[in-house]
Amino acid sequence: MALWIIVGIIAILAIFVIATYNGLIKLRNRVQEADSDIDVQLKRRYELIPNLVEAVKGYAKHEKELFEKVTKERSSLVTGSTAEKVEASNAMTDTLKSIFAVAESYPELKANQNFLQLQSDLTDTQDKIMAAQRFYNSNVRDFNTKLQVFPTNLYGKILGFTDFSFIEAGNDEKKNVEVKF
Repeated sequence: MALWIIVGIIAILAIFVIATYNGLIKLRNRVQEADSDIDVQLKRRYELIPNLVEAVKGYAKHEKELFEKVTKERSSLVTGSTAEKVEASNAMTDTLKSIFAVAESYPELKANQNFLQLQSDLTDTQDKIMAAQRFYNSNVRDFNTKLQVFPTNLYGKILGFTDFSFIEAGNDEKKNVEVKF
């Protein structure tokens, strides 16, 4: 009878250690997955932001050149000889045709819409990075808590588990990021 009690206690302890070990593995994998999610969002930002900035710069430059040309030709309509005014009028018509063609073919190329899109994408990307970091930190909290509470704290480190570090903002990261064109 005493033998069965000892075997039962050993079996319960073994099941408890196995269940705890498996729970720690599960939580560790969730922390690693959350870390990978952060990498995915950082890669998205790395690939997205420079492309968006260049696109906006290109579209804004294109529209700026067209509108500067329209402004210059518009002023020529008011001053100068009749021949110069006719020439300016023809040039203005050609420039306006270019603007209308651009607007018809690529209405999304309007600079203000591109800047709004850039701002929206920057905000969305930063929000996704912060969400991934919060998800990571919550998984780290769960893992570290399980590792530190009794009785797991007695044998968790013996089984090879160590605490994960939380993501914290460094001094440079606490400053506002500037996007320059």
